[in-house]
Amino acid sequence: MIKAEKFRKLLTSQDLDFACEAHNGISAKIVEEAGFKAIWASGLTMSAAMGVRDNNEASWTQVLDILEQMSDVTTIPIMVDADTGYGNFNNVRRLVAKLEQRGIAAMCIEDKLFPKTNSFLRGESQQLADIDEFCGKIKAAKDTQTDPNFSVVARVEALIAGLGLKEALKRANAYHKAGADAILIHSKVSKPDEILAFKREWGNKCPVVIVPTTYYQTPLETFKDAGFSMIIWANMTLRSAIQSMQTTVTRLAKSQSIVDIEDSLVSVAEIFRLQGDPELKEAEKRYLPVTAAKAVSIILAASQGKELGDLTKDKPKAMLEVGGRSLLQRQIDTLNEIGVRRISAVVGFGKDRVAKHLPNLVQIVNDDHGVTQEGYSLWLGLKSLPAEHCDKTLITYGDVVYKKYIPSILLEADGDIVIGVDVNWRSGESENNYTDLVACSEHFRKSISDRPITLKKMGSDVVGSDVCGEWIGLMALSATGLGSVRRVLADIEKTNPQRLKTLRMAELYNELVKRGQEIRVVYVTGHWLDVDDLKDFDRANYF
Repeated sequence: MIKAEKFRKLLTSQDLDFACEAHNGISAKIVEEAGFKAIWASGLTMSAAMGVRDNNEASWTQVLDILEQMSDVTTIPIMVDADTGYGNFNNVRRLVAKLEQRGIAAMCIEDKLFPKTNSFLRGESQQLADIDEFCGKIKAAKDTQTDPNFSVVARVEALIAGLGLKEALKRANAYHKAGADAILIHSKVSKPDEILAFKREWGNKCPVVIVPTTYYQTPLETFKDAGFSMIIWANMTLRSAIQSMQTTVTRLAKSQSIVDIEDSLVSVAEIFRLQGDPELKEAEKRYLPVTAAKAVSIILAASQGKELGDLTKDKPKAMLEVGGRSLLQRQIDTLNEIGVRRISAVVGFGKDRVAKHLPNLVQIVNDDHGVTQEGYSLWLGLKSLPAEHCDKTLITYGDVVYKKYIPSILLEADGDIVIGVDVNWRSGESENNYTDLVACSEHFRKSISDRPITLKKMGSDVVGSDVCGEWIGLMALSATGLGSVRRVLADIEKTNPQRLKTLRMAELYNELVKRGQEIRVVYVTGHWLDVDDLKDFDRANYF
């Protein structure tokens, strides 16, 4: 009932307010998050979302089900497009009772005959309801409501039907006297002349609502100056959704792959957020026993990146901005989208800048970043991991960008140590002198096989036909694989501390293979980029 009070205040305030269309629970939540103070539950778009015509083909009980979903997930008031009231005065009485039970703040009924036809379809051939009969519906609605703030808005269709201003005013006056809390004056011409003429004649007898679907080009100040109470954006949410869906499925049908469209889509994580997953997550903390994290990540981001010249004069390479976000922030966002929540970074050069811009990131400092390699940073990162068990650990370089499916398939792949290898390494080869080329048990094959592909050797000395691709700077470890990597690094630290400081990742992999550790290979075909020089940085901005 609080929602009804909110809507009545919007309707009767001196300011021009807005209601935006929604047609199901998730669109209603999006409308509220956008900042609108009210929702218009459109009959057209609710029908369209069900795949039926806006001719009362959707039953009023189906509409009630949708309204309940919308009301449950929002806090702002909803005004429902109740068409003609779904019958006579008796149907209207039952409708009002059911709307109030669901916390709906207002209903708008139009003076057409049941079953209705949308106003933009053959409008001038549509017959309007008898004035006295429609006034009876309004009186029945007002007599039935239990909350005094529940609003009944009478929609006048005289201008749509081509009956002119005089008939529109005649009907509006009758509906106002019957108890309507507001008048919705509707027009389908491309200029606001009709509704402005109505408002001049109507004055301020009661609030007036408009739907500028066809005369949208009119400056907002015109409506404010005329004294209208509320504007309804009546169908834009569904129209934008349809356009997006048509574009996506057309591209998908043509390409038969989601690789090229995945990053243009809203993430599944965003769907989960709109569904209320954050609240469930907090509730799980309260009501469920504590369980270990499923995946953690360590990002190796200690280097300066001198090859990039002035770009990294006072900031680490991982903090270079690509498309408005730093390389490090992009990785954090991508990993969060695939469900990796506990993320830490080994930082060194420009660590204060990282701390300033990413204050919530867990940071491990490599103070010897100027004289050490990535193997040493990895050791610092692994030593900082919490003691509790974690299913998977993802290791990534801090200067890479990638499609989010890549870390997902690495984390999901079988194997204690899994690395990503790009078979298209020649097309993306960097100008730097150090490339992690790999030799594997088999070259890339398009056919599906259960036979695992494993690493034989990694390093710039892998040449010729032995080259199967390039390591992309991502590795996934099971708990067992994590233990294996830790043991090798601990042995190196114990026997040759200086070697640990200059250890390259290729050397670590080769040492693991030498000790009999299987390293699984997952082949990818591009869709990643490491930023090693200015040319790479330019490419990254168009990635």
